[in-house]
Amino acid sequence: MPARENVKTAKILRVSRITRASLRSMNSVIATPEKVAAAPHRALLVALAGNPNAGKTTLFNVLTGLRQKVANYPGVTVERKEGSWTLAPDAPPAQLIDLPGLYSLEAASLDEQIACDVITGRVANLPAPDVILAVADATNLARNLYLITQLLEFGRPLVLALTMCDLAERRGLEIDVEELSAALGVAVVPVVVANGRGLEDLAGKIRQAAGQTAPQTGWRLSENAENELAQLGAGERRERLKELYGDDLPSVAVASARARLAEDNPQWWQEPLLARYAWLEEIVARSTREYATPETNLSERIDDVLTHKIAGPLILLGVMFLVFQAIFTLAQVPMDLLESVFGALQSLAKGALPPGLLADLLTDGVLAGVGGVVVFLPQILLLFFFIAILEDTGYMARAAFIMDRLMRGVGLHGKAFVPLLSSFACAIPGIMATRTIENPKDRLATIMIAPFMSCSARLPVYTLMLGAFFAGRYVFGFLSVGVLLIMAMYLLGIAVAVIVAWLLKHTILRSPTPPLVLELPPYRTPNFRSIFQAMFGRAGLFLKRAGTVILAISIILWALATFPRISDEQALALAQQETGRVEPTETDIHGARLRQSFAGRGGRILEPVIAPLGFDWKMGVALISSFAAREVLVSTLSIIYNVNEANDAESGTLMGAVREAKRPDGRPAWTPLIALTMMVFFVLAMQCMSTLAIVRRETNSWRWPLFMLVYMTVVAYVTAFATYQGGRLLGFS
Repeated sequence: MPARENVKTAKILRVSRITRASLRSMNSVIATPEKVAAAPHRALLVALAGNPNAGKTTLFNVLTGLRQKVANYPGVTVERKEGSWTLAPDAPPAQLIDLPGLYSLEAASLDEQIACDVITGRVANLPAPDVILAVADATNLARNLYLITQLLEFGRPLVLALTMCDLAERRGLEIDVEELSAALGVAVVPVVVANGRGLEDLAGKIRQAAGQTAPQTGWRLSENAENELAQLGAGERRERLKELYGDDLPSVAVASARARLAEDNPQWWQEPLLARYAWLEEIVARSTREYATPETNLSERIDDVLTHKIAGPLILLGVMFLVFQAIFTLAQVPMDLLESVFGALQSLAKGALPPGLLADLLTDGVLAGVGGVVVFLPQILLLFFFIAILEDTGYMARAAFIMDRLMRGVGLHGKAFVPLLSSFACAIPGIMATRTIENPKDRLATIMIAPFMSCSARLPVYTLMLGAFFAGRYVFGFLSVGVLLIMAMYLLGIAVAVIVAWLLKHTILRSPTPPLVLELPPYRTPNFRSIFQAMFGRAGLFLKRAGTVILAISIILWALATFPRISDEQALALAQQETGRVEPTETDIHGARLRQSFAGRGGRILEPVIAPLGFDWKMGVALISSFAAREVLVSTLSIIYNVNEANDAESGTLMGAVREAKRPDGRPAWTPLIALTMMVFFVLAMQCMSTLAIVRRETNSWRWPLFMLVYMTVVAYVTAFATYQGGRLLGFS
């Protein structure tokens, strides 16, 4: 590109200082600095709206930093994110509300309805926003601005933030910001979130827009349609459009108007859509100019490879392998450090406290239970780090395109990929994300299979089993057996989900599958500030869970595994009887005490049911407790095996205790085959009470969560049975 055009592009894309003359040409009236200074200082309420993949969440994270909180809107499971945004040093921070990612505001989905309610002030204890901060991707202006045309109809002051302007420039797109601002009638501010460009000017425009006359949209229907719209009354244009072109049962006047429009135009119902896009195309044509760049061609060539029907899935598998390999390799050192810290804390507590119930509760209950889970925090952080990297770079959308071929083959909606992808972090937000699927049967089918995706809570269980029995093993001298097995667990969950989805969609949830409409966002450099912010947010949630739910369960389990207490003489006699040895070990005596406890009695009741899977009654106790939260299995085993009680350093770790655990007849309690069976069971079983509660809220019925609990438990049991018994037949016992 010539140097002169470079200079011109930079001039057009920099944050423009809108003159008073251009302000007078707008439909909105922007406050002068003098008016802003005279206005009373108070906290503004700003609603942040935009399309998915437009950089809205990244902008929200940068503007609010760590001053965020997450809750739910009243009466629904839609997540509500809000934070404080410092607009100026001398003004109170604004309250910024991050609306769900939207393509339109037709109120067809729960997300769209919530957004409309927030903007119009119909949410309890939340007034209508003073300003709408709309976000549009500069590389996809025509598509992003469609939402802006709808936001303008709400009669609220609006400021438009153009994100990814640096990408637009590199891809050969010139944007005349002043022309775009004058055409839309709103202030337009180009921003580059990565380096903070335009953020200060954006804050100033928000302050100027507050309290001023709302802009008016410039698009119009045909003359006949506008006349019919005018005859419906003098209310808000948006409400009249919804009445005339919506899906609600029409009144007599509306039915007559529709009949007259149909006589003039058989496709009358498409007119608002076509009129909006015609107006936008005219605006985009006036305010932008495109020219070919090497980067544009490079992106297309990269997509040709990454979305290829053969190479694409193979690359996706390779990416998964590298991610898991990195997680297990990089997390080992901090995990060992955390394990040493908790071991030292237990030893310190043992030495500082006199022997008794309080010392046992602190060391064997609290520290062993919570510490057994917290040591896996480095792996959780790395998992979210790599997921955020893949999302920020734009690769996740390519993965969705690749997986759509598989999902459509079994009748799943293309929109199901995003909820299923979210379920790899946690099934709860994944299930909540299904509200974007309009068809109720498609939504139910997605909800029913979302828990099969291996969430982060399963990672500690996988790591324990792999570390105890498969660490240091390689195939072909360089492929880690542990990484291959954990990939196999993730793929097993996906495969079973596909099979179940096919069965559901061909039986009780039969319905046609609509096509996938998917945007492939441009390739971007990851925003590491937002990535680390998301990571530490997840870390906080994980530690909060460890400090509340897991702590409470650990204390309860310690009590169940401790009471009723038996004397040392009784424990010795029982250990001698069970082992046949005159001088049983401390581990044998501990096992005898545990067997007589409430937890031991419950485990022995369950043992006949789980024995065909190779599990003993101690594993049964862990399975029951893990229903509260999957990762509790680790803390339960730490308590049951009395980790760090042994003198030997290796056996003092949970992995060492699992390897050395014995049955009463002296056989190993765990083997590699049993460890693999346990992993298979955890991949497929519904071991999460919170997930069932969310399914109950999303479906408004106990029928579906109970159905999920039963069928997933049956699938898990049958598959685990086949794994263990098949392994024995093949000689792997």
